[in-house]
Amino acid sequence: MKHLIAVLCLYLLWCCLPSCGRQTDNSYRLVTHNPLLFSRTVKDLNDVVLENNFPPMVAARNYVYATIAAYECIAAGDASYNSLSGQIWHMPAMPRPQDEAIDFGLAACLSLVKVGNAVTFPEGSMMGHHAALLRMADSVGMPHKVREASRLFSDSIAAAVLRWSRADRYAATRGASRYTVTDSPGRWVPTPPMYATGLEPHWREIRPMVLDSAAQFMPSRPPAVDLADKRSAYYRALMEVKQTVDSLNDEQRHIADFWDDNPFKMNVTGHVMFATKKFSPPGHWMNIVGIAARKAGADFSATVAAYAETAIALFDGFISCWDEKYRSNYVRPETVINASVDEDWRPYIQTPPFPSYTSGHSTISAAAAVVMTKHFGDSLALTDTSLLEFGIANRNISSFRAAAQEASISRLYGGIHYRFDLEAGNRSGQALGDYVTRRLQLKK
Repeated sequence: MKHLIAVLCLYLLWCCLPSCGRQTDNSYRLVTHNPLLFSRTVKDLNDVVLENNFPPMVAARNYVYATIAAYECIAAGDASYNSLSGQIWHMPAMPRPQDEAIDFGLAACLSLVKVGNAVTFPEGSMMGHHAALLRMADSVGMPHKVREASRLFSDSIAAAVLRWSRADRYAATRGASRYTVTDSPGRWVPTPPMYATGLEPHWREIRPMVLDSAAQFMPSRPPAVDLADKRSAYYRALMEVKQTVDSLNDEQRHIADFWDDNPFKMNVTGHVMFATKKFSPPGHWMNIVGIAARKAGADFSATVAAYAETAIALFDGFISCWDEKYRSNYVRPETVINASVDEDWRPYIQTPPFPSYTSGHSTISAAAAVVMTKHFGDSLALTDTSLLEFGIANRNISSFRAAAQEASISRLYGGIHYRFDLEAGNRSGQALGDYVTRRLQLKK
């Protein structure tokens, strides 16, 4: 329904344009090449990911293949953009257009939906959006020949991307062994209220897009867990978490809530348990790409390119971070505070079910900020409205790097990370983002 409303709004916008601006055989391009249409289509995928509870790293996989498929449609039709085939060393050559009638804007949206439909569940959950795009093409006067040529080309790109995706070891990790919980000192154990086992302990085995290996940007070792010496680096970091949460002001609470991005928060009231959903961290950043593209006045091709490269950084960022999480298996602050300081203490936001070091949000946010700065510059200020639909007030962003720093510190305000988790994640994410932007040359 949301998609149909958005398409209708674009159609009404087209109808209201001066007649002299649309009395041409290809006036439908005013809609099919409107970057708002593509951003709305990505948001449709984001909503499906949210509703189906995909954990952050799996969500990043959903976004990366879908946006790459859309980008390859654009690279085929816009001579100023390079294919990612060959730049991503394991990515095969993509099909070339065989029909001059193709509308590459429509093809990009259709291919994103087709791939998004295949990598999410339940199967078929996005095909209503696919049908809506085709109806929109008819409603704005696109000739049937153009519509069908665009659909067939988008299908060929989607099929090629999906064949390629099947070799990334995702399917193999679905049957891999679960995380083994031990009570060794300093080792991560499940936390309340869900006490869920470690999430995706084999994610480091997933094939990255640009990284040479999952360990390419391995951070330094975290401090040893030491409670005996109150002057130790660990003890000071632990008490900083507790004292920060115990003295939060309204601004810090808003930052913690705004960047919480918990896709499945378990709420417990007495014997009643229920879950609430929000965008995951990669979903939040994908939403920011759309806001930034609109604020910057980016055209259709530039908008698609920004989404695709940001998704690549997010995807590789999770592989890099999860490599370290399950190497160090580092205990969360909540566990140690409850065991040794205050058994009734709770963090401000819910601790997620995986080890502490390093911070995933810090890593992927820093990487995304580097890529988005490449596309939109370092001084694009905007208002992030991503959480308004969940009842959380907007935040003003002065730059993408500033947003990444705020996302990072939110984990300390939330009480779920030590400061050294954040600092190490920031460094690794920055290095990864720099590497992605050096390796990938999207624009000729």
